[in-house]
Amino acid sequence: MFVQAITYYISLPFIYLISILPFWLLYRFSDFLYFIIYFVFSYRKKVVLQNLRNSFPEKSEEEIAQIAKKFYTFFCDWIVETIKSLTISKEAAIKRCHFTNTDILDKYHKENKKLIFVMGHMGSFELAGAEMAFNTKYNLYVIFKPLSNKYFDNLIKSKRTRFDSKVIAMNDTFRTMIHLKENKELSATLFIADQTPQPNSAYWTTFLNQETAIFWGTEIIAKKLNYPVIYISMRQPKRGYYEITPELLCENPASTQKGEISEMHTKRLAQDIKKQPEIWLWSHKRWKHKKP
Repeated sequence: MFVQAITYYISLPFIYLISILPFWLLYRFSDFLYFIIYFVFSYRKKVVLQNLRNSFPEKSEEEIAQIAKKFYTFFCDWIVETIKSLTISKEAAIKRCHFTNTDILDKYHKENKKLIFVMGHMGSFELAGAEMAFNTKYNLYVIFKPLSNKYFDNLIKSKRTRFDSKVIAMNDTFRTMIHLKENKELSATLFIADQTPQPNSAYWTTFLNQETAIFWGTEIIAKKLNYPVIYISMRQPKRGYYEITPELLCENPASTQKGEISEMHTKRLAQDIKKQPEIWLWSHKRWKHKKP
């Protein structure tokens, strides 16, 4: 605990120093960070390259290397953008993330229906959370996995809630959502669905050309509560800017077959990744487990 505290308090001034930088200088720092991470430390380069090769067997080594370099450029941008979101203004967040197709959310709001949002680690999902809180009529709840360092965990929670979003610890998801069901407030709960569960309790499917474990949680809760499931698509039209588009994935989850919703959101995420692979989190050890 002492080491965690020391690490946090030593890091905090540098984190906030980066956070208050103007965007043009922030991206110059990101360029420097790219050189350090990619060329000096080669951070998880073997993992990234192997994930890309397995996901895109039709691509040449040259194409794989190009995607990897673009990914590391984005990855460094993602780091500094996440830090920037500690102090970013509402106006700057709205400028950086453009929310499209909000009619679908307005429709369900008028029908007084709570929603489930599902997305992957695409783009600057930390900025996206702030944008969704601003530009929808729903109260946004974000499910997260607590960090082992409680000091950084509290910092991240504070960042995610500074624009009126709320957070739910992963282990408390079902209990909290049952409680929210009884409330009159119209809530939308956001699931990040491309994390890695334990292999024996997972739903297994083919994702990006590989056998992949998927958390059951999104599907089980959607079917239990019968909330419409909205997929959140994200693309990056240019550096530092993101376009967020909600799409109806399933209107009546209770009527679906086992595994159907899991297949829906997994395949939809794969489509986005294939269109713009460099903005997905390839450094994550997504395929560290084998199917039992």
